[in-house]
Amino acid sequence: MNIGIVGLGLIGGSLAKAYKTNEDCIVYGADKDSLAVQLALLTESIDAELTDEFLPTCDYIFLAVYPHAATAWLEDHAGKLSSHTVVIDCCGIKQAICETGFRLAEQYGFHYLGGHPMAGTQYSGFKYSREDMFQDACMILVPPLDPDIALLDQVHKALAKAGFTHVTITTAKKHDSMIAYTSQLAHVVSNAYVKSPNAQIHHGFSAGSYRDLTRVARLNEHMWTELFLDNAEALTGEIDFLINSLQQYSDAIKAGDADRLCALLREGRLLKESEEHN
Repeated sequence: MNIGIVGLGLIGGSLAKAYKTNEDCIVYGADKDSLAVQLALLTESIDAELTDEFLPTCDYIFLAVYPHAATAWLEDHAGKLSSHTVVIDCCGIKQAICETGFRLAEQYGFHYLGGHPMAGTQYSGFKYSREDMFQDACMILVPPLDPDIALLDQVHKALAKAGFTHVTITTAKKHDSMIAYTSQLAHVVSNAYVKSPNAQIHHGFSAGSYRDLTRVARLNEHMWTELFLDNAEALTGEIDFLINSLQQYSDAIKAGDADRLCALLREGRLLKESEEHN
């Protein structure tokens, strides 16, 4: 199986390393940073650089770059792909890129699926990539409106070679709505939380809860700016809802309203317990 990977950062580099653990996989990689390609070759994370001559031979091509770069790559290379090639983007938003992907796949005859690996760290770059990044992880897939079930089964088996054990099928709109809450909002909150003046003097006064809430504050601002703006409607809706919820806590505390505060805390606890049992 021939694997092409565009973008050799944390996700792309981890995909390369994961597929290279399979003897039946040949892995090609490309990156705008030539040093990343050289490092991938040096560490034997890829077999060769992904150039246009190798594109028609690829069974799968993963686009592990920012959404705008993924869209641009599709526009530039769609005509060079074979009919058997399956292109899967790994971007954190789906509506902005899936529209282009589905259109070009239909026009040029290759297969395209929106994708989003549910794995990663707060760090970025090839040096943080690892072959077990996707072990027991879930891959979200967005197929066309009339999905090819046989193709999805084939893709599921191919993803398993990288460690994925679960696949969630959804629409681009549902994906972006859910990710605004489960991922993007968490990054906004974490990043804003550490702007308190006390963040610089917390040592000796913090433990697990602080680490959990602030872990993703150390983000890639360029990537997340693009992701946030491409999903602005869903994300701002979540931010505004959270601001309103926080205001209720603040109002109860300022008023010394123990009953109201206890009710708010109980409501949150019960919602979390209900979620864990679903």
